[in-house]
Amino acid sequence: MLALLGIVFLFPFLWLFLTSLKTPEEIFRIPPSFFPKEWHWSNYIGAIEAIPFFRYMGNTLLLCAINIAGQLFSAPLVAYSISKVPWKGRGIIFSLVVATMILPAQVQLIPVYIIFAKLGWVNTFLPLTIGSFFGAPFYIFLLRQFMMGIPRELSEAAKMDGASEPRIYIQIIMPMLKPPLMTIVLFTFVGTYTDFMGPLIYLNDNAKWTITVGLQGFLQDHGAQWELLMAASAIFTIPMVLLYFFGQKYFMKAGSALTGFK
Repeated sequence: MLALLGIVFLFPFLWLFLTSLKTPEEIFRIPPSFFPKEWHWSNYIGAIEAIPFFRYMGNTLLLCAINIAGQLFSAPLVAYSISKVPWKGRGIIFSLVVATMILPAQVQLIPVYIIFAKLGWVNTFLPLTIGSFFGAPFYIFLLRQFMMGIPRELSEAAKMDGASEPRIYIQIIMPMLKPPLMTIVLFTFVGTYTDFMGPLIYLNDNAKWTITVGLQGFLQDHGAQWELLMAASAIFTIPMVLLYFFGQKYFMKAGSALTGFK
């Protein structure tokens, strides 16, 4: 049953790949053919040449790298201070952080755009990256729950040996956070890589477009050349598939609380 369910989920990607190798006549043939009569690999070359594909992909990967770095820097710091450092009011702060998850992105869209417009950041990458350096509420919640499962005795033993708080955080806590950190990398990459609304609103210069906006621009400029659009979309999915296969073992462990004892 799991194999059958896997085939069901795999079918759209297989159809996307096979459609990218067909001619326009084969795509619209009735009844439709599953496999192409001839494998037109030239569609991939045509898709890359039809738009500045590598420029758009480079912009997208740059945004992904910046947002991943920002989340990996900020979210663990906030989660550590809330879960492991005793100070007054940390419960209230944590409640406020979790409460912000309730706000839909659509509610924040106009006021946030006004703020960035008054700062002069429209048509730059700053609106799409600066927020990651303040930590996403969901990632802070995820890391906080994970850190709560780490025995406090580890930190206390390190303090008895003279370790400072930053040293405990860097040398003891952070190495134990690989599963949730890899989950954050995966979620941040997919969220940034597939984001369409943000780049569409803030990026006016074509040279700064991401791949999602670039594909939409290709559809508007070249019409319904579906074989080229499917080829570009197939290339678009490759980084996400590779990232999932390399990070799935950490992703599966993210829900469990690891300790320092064997």
